[in-house]
Amino acid sequence: MESQSTEPIIRKATQIDLGDLLHMARTAFLQAFTSGNKPENVAAYLGEAFTLKQFEKELDNPASTFFVAELEGEIIAYTKVNLVPAQTDLHDPDSLEIARLYVLEHHLGSGLGKKLLETAIAFAKQHQKKYLWLGVWEHNTRAIRFYEKNGLRIFGSHPFPFGDEVQTDYLMRIDF
Repeated sequence: MESQSTEPIIRKATQIDLGDLLHMARTAFLQAFTSGNKPENVAAYLGEAFTLKQFEKELDNPASTFFVAELEGEIIAYTKVNLVPAQTDLHDPDSLEIARLYVLEHHLGSGLGKKLLETAIAFAKQHQKKYLWLGVWEHNTRAIRFYEKNGLRIFGSHPFPFGDEVQTDYLMRIDF
């Protein structure tokens, strides 16, 4: 059995990471959402939200921050957090939104998601926020269990346009 001597490094993403971040994000999104969704809806969403132009715009937004987990020079996970006005729903200046938290399938269960969540919580506290919130697809039971295990609770829901469907995301939060 081969042992992994290197631990992933979590750091803020920069424009230099753009291509690798986009590739990893698209891969992780496909791994997480291909099952249970129409292929044309997955393709439509990828073509809208996971493009070089869109990621460049998001990385340039001062109200959004990307944290990447890098292992041996490869981005294997990331989270994107939003302050107001970049938030998608609540627009509460007392909150921080996790807009995305993705880990490549091969690294699921490694504790990396928890480290990224802890990074987001530390960032929220550093910015004197009172709580952190996020939206998670109602059928993503693994993610819902993960967030509940880490102290987040469902407090509502919102519609999420996905191709020719409108899906439901649960809204979850943790107060500090």
